Amino acid sequence: MGKIKYAAYGFNLHPIRLSDRVPSAKLIGKGILEGKDLRFHKRSKDGSGKCNIVDDDKQQVYVAVYEIDESEKPALDNAEGVGYGYRTEEVKVVEFGECFTYIAEDSQIDDSLKPYTWYKEMLLVGCEKLEVPMTYINRIRGVDADEDLEKQRQAKNMKLVVRAKKGI
Repeated sequence: MGKIKYAAYGFNLHPIRLSDRVPSAKLIGKGILEGKDLRFHKRSKDGSGKCNIVDDDKQQVYVAVYEIDESEKPALDNAEGVGYGYRTEEVKVVEFGECFTYIAEDSQIDDSLKPYTWYKEMLLVGCEKLEVPMTYINRIRGVDADEDLEKQRQAKNMKLVVRAKKGI
């Protein structure tokens, strides 16, 4: 099997996170999705808002472009919840061409949701790793987030955030 390109924009933005899920993942660069905006409105099983991208002619979304073994895509699809909230879609990434990414199903969008603080923090660490512009980072910093009341999940994900920060 061959290699395919994946455009990550949310929790998988940082290579440490994605390599835990997809051992073959190789970061090949930072890209831009023109005419898209980042939202935290995809309903998650844990009750929080996860990332999604939507059409918006005035915005752009920074992505990490990875090359992964095609044989590992089904496992990533499963981890991302394809068929249970997300679907895969081809997107054109500036300088990288066609890549696949994950888009929330309309039935799973709820604009009243907020991300958990650990989720938002992991996204910010990914942005720092990719050296995206401060204007983009500040937009994410401005998103309201909730503390995760499930302490084990909070601790587990904060350990990942710390690991990613050390990897910067």
